Amino acid sequence: MATVGAAHRSLGGFPRRTQAAKARTLTSRHVWEDQYIRRLRVTDVVAVVASVALAQIVRFGDVEVTGVRSTATYTGVSVVLAGVWITFLAIFRTRSTRVIGNGAEEYRRIVSATFRLFGVIAIASLLFRVGIARLYLAIALPVGLLALLLSRWLWRKYVTQLRHNGEYKTSVLIVGSRTAAVSMAQSFENSGSAGYAVVGICMPGHESLGDDVVHVDGLDIPVLGNEHDVLAAIDHCGADTVAVTATEHLGHKGIRKMIWDLEKKDVDLVVAPGVVDVAGPRLLMRPVAGFPLIHVEKPQYNGAARFSKTAFDLTFAALILVLISPILLAVAIAVKTTSRGPVFYTSERMGIDGKPFSMIKFRSMTADADKQVAHLLDQNEGAGGVLFKLRDDPRVTPVGKVMRRFSLDELPQFINVLKREMSVVGPRPPLRREVETYNGEVRRRLLVKPGVTGLWQVSGRSDLSWEETVRLDLSYVENWSMVGDLLIIAKTARAVAGSDGAY
Repeated sequence: MATVGAAHRSLGGFPRRTQAAKARTLTSRHVWEDQYIRRLRVTDVVAVVASVALAQIVRFGDVEVTGVRSTATYTGVSVVLAGVWITFLAIFRTRSTRVIGNGAEEYRRIVSATFRLFGVIAIASLLFRVGIARLYLAIALPVGLLALLLSRWLWRKYVTQLRHNGEYKTSVLIVGSRTAAVSMAQSFENSGSAGYAVVGICMPGHESLGDDVVHVDGLDIPVLGNEHDVLAAIDHCGADTVAVTATEHLGHKGIRKMIWDLEKKDVDLVVAPGVVDVAGPRLLMRPVAGFPLIHVEKPQYNGAARFSKTAFDLTFAALILVLISPILLAVAIAVKTTSRGPVFYTSERMGIDGKPFSMIKFRSMTADADKQVAHLLDQNEGAGGVLFKLRDDPRVTPVGKVMRRFSLDELPQFINVLKREMSVVGPRPPLRREVETYNGEVRRRLLVKPGVTGLWQVSGRSDLSWEETVRLDLSYVENWSMVGDLLIIAKTARAVAGSDGAY
């Protein structure tokens, strides 16, 4: 059986790169990763030291610790705390190249390291009867954690900007069929912040070497042979990561040989299991009889998970309505005084399990807007023709345009949340006529309550295609988590401020 190790021949039509050029390309990722990690280390130290120092200054200054030698002061305690905190961040690998710069795992590790540190401190204080002031820790913990998360977020913004300019990229060679390779390349291209740039493709069964290209979103990606030409392809394109999307042509021996060969070249190998739109927490790797099996947990939209989501919804909605009550009053006055008709507009939407309810919004259109729909259907710009959207809808009032731009018309939907008809985060609330077109797959959107915001809200809103809207909603239903809801809520404020896809 031919293996990847037999692919040291040069690719027809493509000259082999010199060793110097190859070395420069292969080390580029390690250069920027090392530089980035050094910067993270510096800001982590600054964040921890500053938060601990602030806690001491605000609470104590130079005060002796009860139960410790008289010469020991909170300055010494602060030095030890900062040192142990920084050590915990290293132990939990919060600066690992596998998590930095993208995804929620980096933030999760920082939170886990911080809370476990303070858990250890609490246990040690109890066992050894060391009286460390609670307020001191109560200041250091949230301030330090917030500073760490904020610094990482700012670094991500910086890296994202560099990646849009073509820097801080990881070059990827894809191994897989044309369909699978194109799908993966499109995903990498659409997720520019992830930093993956596809520089070549090896297609199983592809005989002609170096005379074919794949077109992906305006890019021409060369086909550099088949699954046995991977090493030669790396020599040519300088990829530092190989992504395998189809393993049946390689077999377990071919994959194992590829792992060994890539290890010698210091090239990473990632394998796509073929499972899409499934979040990491639902995937559990279990080695069975020498095979790494991926166990996919069932979605968490029932039982205790649903109860906790409802409790969060009610608390959040009540709090937000109190905080924005002056805004609600101002918008209501603006609607009432600038156009005829009621302040609120109610629209039938389909809720959980397809049950209808009346969704409340501030009226942003003329009072007879519903009667004009039939005359405007031929101008519909909605995704796939299923949704009705017009970028310049003549029915929208001047005040309504402002409300829609900043999503102010949707604020009364928090009342629907209190009535337990909607959730703070969830799929987009569908109309009855939309639900009537749903097939069995799309109907899974109705397994959870529709949301005031959701993945559709933070991913482009009205600019999304119908297929992408459905995909995002189904992804949310399948992968719901409380942490995910909090991240979506945080992203919603940015999306609304930028008026992305709002019309």
